[in-house]
Amino acid sequence: MISAVQNNASALQAFSNQIAVSANNVANALSDDFNSSRAHNIGARPRGVATVISKDLRPGPLVEDPLKNDGSLKELSNTDIAREMVQQMTALHGFDANAKTIQASDDIMGTIIDLMG
Repeated sequence: MISAVQNNASALQAFSNQIAVSANNVANALSDDFNSSRAHNIGARPRGVATVISKDLRPGPLVEDPLKNDGSLKELSNTDIAREMVQQMTALHGFDANAKTIQASDDIMGTIIDLMG
């Protein structure tokens, strides 16, 4: 039972990492030349979940630089706000599911202790 709770706790940390990476992307969505990151949760050995973070190297859109009068272009952030919202909702549901599993384990342990004495 304790190893199951440890697995859920590592998943909570992994989903927290996903939310933090996505929040950083949203916070920098209006920063020129910002490349967003992706957080992928994978199974870790011997048990649990780990987060792998990678940069999204696709270029952002090019627009005319309003601060220069020579028609030069600048690259905007490649952050897709809609994609980030989906990422955050998915991570939130994963976080909630693992938190409820830990709560259920805690309730079961409390019941067992109450029955024993």
